[in-house]
Amino acid sequence: MPINLSYEADNNLSTTNNEFNNNDNTNESSYYRTTPLLYINGQRIPPHLASLARPNQTLLDYLRNTLHLTGSKLGCGEGGCGACTVLLSRRAQPGGKRGVQHTTVNACLFPVLGADGCHVTTVEGIGSWRYTTSGNDAMISEDGKEKDQLHPIQRAMVDMHGSQCGYCTPGIIMALYGLFAQEDMMPSSNDNDKDEEDQQQRQRREGYLEEHLDGNLCRCTGYRPIWDAARSLVSCHHSKNNNENDIHDLEDDGQNIRGPCGVPCIECPEKETCRMDCNLESKNKTMETRMVEETNGGIGGGGGDEETKKKCCISSSSSIDKMKQYQQIIESKHSKKWWDQPNDMFPKELLWIDDDGNDNGKSVYDQLSKPLKVVDTSIHNGGTWYKPNTFEELLDLFREFSDSSSNNTNGGGGIKMVVGNTEVGIETKFKHASYPTMVHPSKDIDTLHDIFSTKEWFHIGGCSALGDLQEFCHNAMTTTRDSRREQRTAKPIHDMLRWFASTQIRNVACLGGNLVTASPISDMNPMLCSLGATVVLASRPRSDGGIVRRRVNVSEFFIGYRTVEKSDMEVIERVDVPLLQDRFEYCFPFKQARRREDDISIVTSGMRIKLRPATDDIDGSRIWEIEDIAISFGGMAPKTVMARKTMNVLIGKRFALSSFEDARKVLQDEFQMPDDVPGGQAKYRLTLACSFLHRFYLNCVDELTKDVALENVESVSYPPVPVIDDEEECGVGGFVGSKKPSITGLQTYPVPKVAAGLEVEHLDMKSGSCDLPLAAVAAAAAATAKSSSEEFTKQTNNSVGQPATHASGPLHCTGEAIYTDDIPAPANLLHGSLILASKCHASLASINAGPALSIPGVAGVFTSDDIEKMGGDNKMGPILLDDVTFLPVGEKVEFVGQVLGVVVAVSQEIAEKGARAVAVEYTDDVEGKAIVSIEEAINAESFWTDFRHEMKRGGNVDDILTVSEVDGKRLVVVEGSIRSGGQEHFYLEPNSTLAVPSESATNLTIYASTQAPTKTQDFCARVTNTPAAKVVVRMKRMGGAFGGKETRSVFVSAAAAVAAKLTNRPVRVTLNRDTDMAITGGRHAFLAKYKAGAIVEEDGTVKLHALDVRLYNNGGCKFDLTGPVMDRALFHVDNCYFWPNFHSVGTPCKTSQPPHTAFRGFGGPQGLLVAEHIMDHLAVECNVSGDRLRRDNMYSLQDATPFGMRFGDGFTGKWNVPGMWDRLEKELDIPARRERAAEFNKRNKWVKRGVGFIPTKFGIAFTAKYMNQGGALVHLYTDGTVLVTHGGTEMGQGLHTKVCQVAAQAFNIPLDHVYVNDSSTDKVANTIPSAASMSTDLYGMATLDACQQILKRIQPIKDSLPPDATLKEVAKKAFFERIDLSAHGFFALASDRCGYDWNKDCPEGFRADLPDNAWKGQPFNYFTQGVAMAEVEIDVLTGDHKTISADVLVDVGSSINPAIDIGQIEGAFIQGMGWATIEEVIYGDDDHTWIRPRARMHTTGPGTYKIPAFNDVPESFNVSLLENADNPFAVHSSKAVGEPPFFLGCSVFFAIKDAITAARGGDGGYFEFRLPATSERIRMACSDVIASECIGIGSDDDKSSFQPQGSF
Repeated sequence: MPINLSYEADNNLSTTNNEFNNNDNTNESSYYRTTPLLYINGQRIPPHLASLARPNQTLLDYLRNTLHLTGSKLGCGEGGCGACTVLLSRRAQPGGKRGVQHTTVNACLFPVLGADGCHVTTVEGIGSWRYTTSGNDAMISEDGKEKDQLHPIQRAMVDMHGSQCGYCTPGIIMALYGLFAQEDMMPSSNDNDKDEEDQQQRQRREGYLEEHLDGNLCRCTGYRPIWDAARSLVSCHHSKNNNENDIHDLEDDGQNIRGPCGVPCIECPEKETCRMDCNLESKNKTMETRMVEETNGGIGGGGGDEETKKKCCISSSSSIDKMKQYQQIIESKHSKKWWDQPNDMFPKELLWIDDDGNDNGKSVYDQLSKPLKVVDTSIHNGGTWYKPNTFEELLDLFREFSDSSSNNTNGGGGIKMVVGNTEVGIETKFKHASYPTMVHPSKDIDTLHDIFSTKEWFHIGGCSALGDLQEFCHNAMTTTRDSRREQRTAKPIHDMLRWFASTQIRNVACLGGNLVTASPISDMNPMLCSLGATVVLASRPRSDGGIVRRRVNVSEFFIGYRTVEKSDMEVIERVDVPLLQDRFEYCFPFKQARRREDDISIVTSGMRIKLRPATDDIDGSRIWEIEDIAISFGGMAPKTVMARKTMNVLIGKRFALSSFEDARKVLQDEFQMPDDVPGGQAKYRLTLACSFLHRFYLNCVDELTKDVALENVESVSYPPVPVIDDEEECGVGGFVGSKKPSITGLQTYPVPKVAAGLEVEHLDMKSGSCDLPLAAVAAAAAATAKSSSEEFTKQTNNSVGQPATHASGPLHCTGEAIYTDDIPAPANLLHGSLILASKCHASLASINAGPALSIPGVAGVFTSDDIEKMGGDNKMGPILLDDVTFLPVGEKVEFVGQVLGVVVAVSQEIAEKGARAVAVEYTDDVEGKAIVSIEEAINAESFWTDFRHEMKRGGNVDDILTVSEVDGKRLVVVEGSIRSGGQEHFYLEPNSTLAVPSESATNLTIYASTQAPTKTQDFCARVTNTPAAKVVVRMKRMGGAFGGKETRSVFVSAAAAVAAKLTNRPVRVTLNRDTDMAITGGRHAFLAKYKAGAIVEEDGTVKLHALDVRLYNNGGCKFDLTGPVMDRALFHVDNCYFWPNFHSVGTPCKTSQPPHTAFRGFGGPQGLLVAEHIMDHLAVECNVSGDRLRRDNMYSLQDATPFGMRFGDGFTGKWNVPGMWDRLEKELDIPARRERAAEFNKRNKWVKRGVGFIPTKFGIAFTAKYMNQGGALVHLYTDGTVLVTHGGTEMGQGLHTKVCQVAAQAFNIPLDHVYVNDSSTDKVANTIPSAASMSTDLYGMATLDACQQILKRIQPIKDSLPPDATLKEVAKKAFFERIDLSAHGFFALASDRCGYDWNKDCPEGFRADLPDNAWKGQPFNYFTQGVAMAEVEIDVLTGDHKTISADVLVDVGSSINPAIDIGQIEGAFIQGMGWATIEEVIYGDDDHTWIRPRARMHTTGPGTYKIPAFNDVPESFNVSLLENADNPFAVHSSKAVGEPPFFLGCSVFFAIKDAITAARGGDGGYFEFRLPATSERIRMACSDVIASECIGIGSDDDKSSFQPQGSF
């Protein structure tokens, strides 16, 4: 899409243009260019806009704030999430295969001036949802007809449900766009090759995608649909045209008609929306006979013939099927020209030719041949940027501006080389470094960018991109020429680079930058050390002299923490790597991180060995001897180090296991670290180093065996190779050199139908027949007297039950979906940055705004004093008003990052600079007394005692659990504890608010990314002393929330509102990722202490008998929602199991952490985890399988929960968990699966497998009764379209889509005739936060209520028109008849189905036959239920794990939209899996004393906090929705789905625990395995000899009970 270049008329920009003028027209202008040449989306940026690019400005900031291209998102600002991905294209250097080189980059890091002479493609440039006159030929088919306006990648993502919140989607699409733009991925001219060759090409291209799609994160989808979309495109633009006979299987039976996927069309989940000929024919042939037979009984209420049920009631869609089918669908919509778009869009003048191929780029060439110099003379003071075109120019700049130069006449100040800005960008943004002079060497400086090989060396240019080096090594490995030395040398470099950061980072980061950064945890530096590489340093001490070069061994280059052996005037010209010998010399890379993909290492290593045949001095036998060895580590010291003592003890020794075992002892002594070493994990890091050494030995034996076998073929005799035990062979390799997995899945759900639910009774929509038909209930206006069952059959536009795509999907995929930070800037906009406390547990003494106000561009600084002056109320909080908008002077700072005020300025950069400049003083600094952990809170009795709740049932558990027998049967009693850590929401869109004042600031319009518009309205009104009626909060969509924007978004809006009110100017406050994570809180960490007993029956059956459990959660320093979160944990600590005697107590703890808040599951998962942990503990002590114990103790219909809820149709609906458990156990053959895992574990010492199988029930309703209400406003327009506004908010969960389906069904109109604009407090007032998974239940019913009112009003009009009258005709006539076509709908859950009074005593006369505690109320309307199985594989040597498979079965009632529900299940599962495995929140506490100040959150971005990535998804990920599971307690018989599946992700946790049990010996007894199951916890829990040795250093504790450090 072309850029709109009408910026001259932009008043805001014209003001900015005056402020931000960068032109430097000095006497140097004849030598330097002063304006960059920038090209965006096929157009050259005019000079007046190009001149606005600043030296310290990122490409993303320029795109969003100067060009107003907001499709690229700011997700993290550190290149860790990929939301900002764009394509950078440049003319290829001579020798390239193509004229254009395409690379994806992180625009949040890449400097805008680095794009000089390049072409940038953003998501707006590749396809648009709206009509465009761009003239893109790709949109025109060969017959001249217009085709799809979306790029095939965008279309595939839409159709395959690849977006939910959509914030990450543009970045993912651009990452895919960049991959498909590569030469080997482009359409070839050999489309008609043999099938076998075509299949090989497909596999290679799929492998390329799997290998390189590693730089983007998604928090919503669980990645599986994105993988499907990506792989579906691999072949669609290469495959041959399918023969007509291949498309159709034309049999008379319509059920046998198959599409290109091979699946019968009648079984295809997309059959209702598919328009392929095969599907249309199938529909015609089966129209008269296609009836779904509903039967009763069986699992989930289903029964009858199983084959019939499978055939008629189930739809399956596998990843492979969909990918095959989609290839033809996409070809029917898109021209192949779409795939040529990256090259076609590239400006011809940058190729120095015109459209006719003539040389027409001389002017551009002449300009680019001049070096670039840009001086920032604006108020941003961004320094000076140089782009030299020759190596001499570069060296002269370093001589001129280096601090050590005697010729420096410019005052020094430092000079920094910027290539990809991947490190400098981090330093400037997060460490606030300032570099007055930045140098970006031109690509024309060949000596810095070339990579080539000679007879003995690899020569790598210092500025060559790591991605280019990876490609060079890949080519060297796969070349057909006989060059074993190159292959052997290239492989370890290549394998390490595969896991180095991300594709986007590797595309621009350079090897020289990696070296001079001297990170102690660099992956490449130890690799280069072990290979014996040397650095070539170059300088030019005199302007009239030559270049001086010197060599430094990489192993001697690092002289201290972040310090290298290099002068200021020197640059790294190249790195020379000697080639390994063609035999008997081996080098291997090793790495372990918190997450495999895109993560810095905990420990990294390069190890090289050279072997030679020798004779044993003792017995004269022929042996292999270690001639030379090099072992280098990162993560074991403040710098990259060589393990010299260990190396010395090995050189000259026999190559044997005993030698390496001796060396391991030396290594342990050489690298002892104290527990408080920076970075922590001292024991784990040492264990990793020793484990790497052992794996190195195993790898070398494996390679030596191959070499000897090869040489023996040539009749050369060598000494025998050491033998590896069979069980040790699995230790060879590791993930670093392994192929990345292919992610596939199967999604199964009942055939779509329209079911009747709560609306039948609640809205009096009853039909005349006993059984409601399958057509829409609402559309027939059943409330009228004329309604009959026949009326329902007239429904022709069924929307409910259909797998419709997300309503905003196309906008997500084109970047045209608007989020709060994307809203075009109003005139006079100010940007806000919060003033944050740098300490906690100290008193705020003073705030001096003077230094900030002295900064040009700062417009104001506001604190609590300003709130008081305008009469505002500073207090806030969702339950207790114990929080404040801005902390007043004199009060105690309660957490690091507490908000003290806000600074507003003309740009975000200046606002942040001003916030840092505010002088804050503290007194009574007693940081050491800050309570951080739950244990510390317990010891200090720091509780919210008024919210401590207790639940009892049965007898006195204290007495019951003291006996050893019950009725002569053995009572097994266990006692223990379990801890679960916190979790960061990591919504991709940080908190953002735009506050716009009007009417002299007497009115405020707040655009906020919030789940709670009314709460935001309330506190913005209070803090600004404005009537609520004059404050309107509008919420279009959120880029994810997960509970994090229910309450902890409000203070951001309040701060913006205060500034807007006081300045009478619009104010935007958007938090940076690190700030958002540091201060908004997250999931509560929990500690459970329990004592439980079970009776062992004579037949071996074990029955639960009594449970006493005490729960504690870490609420942080403010109450927020900590109490209700604890309550829900108490409601779920039973999970699906019946305890006849039960006692639980929940105590909320107050600490110095930020206020913790709602998070998907809201305490439920923490309670469920405790239940499953106790079941595992009892299973071990009772010597019974956990699967059997769980199944034997599941609730039956005769049972009740400890809080008094009963099961069954009349109470909570069908109780499906036992049947679902049995079904999954049978279908997956879990007993056999466990047996296979056990056999595998017997054969393998260093790799273990485990199986986790767990159920869940999750209560649906707000436990606070008043919150179970919702409203909706529906407008029917005279053109027959419908606008719905409701009280819910869209955060990616598909709420708006489902509500539209409900309304479309009611009016019997197509789904695209219904629209939800936004959520706004002036349309639907007094709303409830979108939370508790209740939104569809509430707003679906409220919308249906409003629709029903309108339908009643227009029924007489409809009756007066012909039967085939359209809604448009009815509405138009109704309007002229003065009938109101708008209605406000409302729904409140019945009082007897929600609400629970913890303090209510049993009333007199309470019926004895009712369950205990039932008098307190019914906290939930019904339960969403599910079961899941996961199988994992752990690497015992490192603690790494992978999920082999996951199968999930969930009861979601009769789904309104099965595609959205499956997406929610997959996303929740992966998010739950992340909480249970790799997502570890770390604070400065007693376990992490190296973090300062105390109580500061350490994990504040993707660099330190790891959510699951593309590579972490189960390799086989199958999700099924239960059939015949109608739910009479919700709209259209559906069930809530957002939160319930979250805990099922913990099946991975329990599978890991199962594998660890095998590693510990299987019969090692119970052990507490804390959550999350990080690589450290996995490795250290295995208790093998290596871990025990490392744990035992300096400790006499039981090695098997060692617990790694953690923040709980």
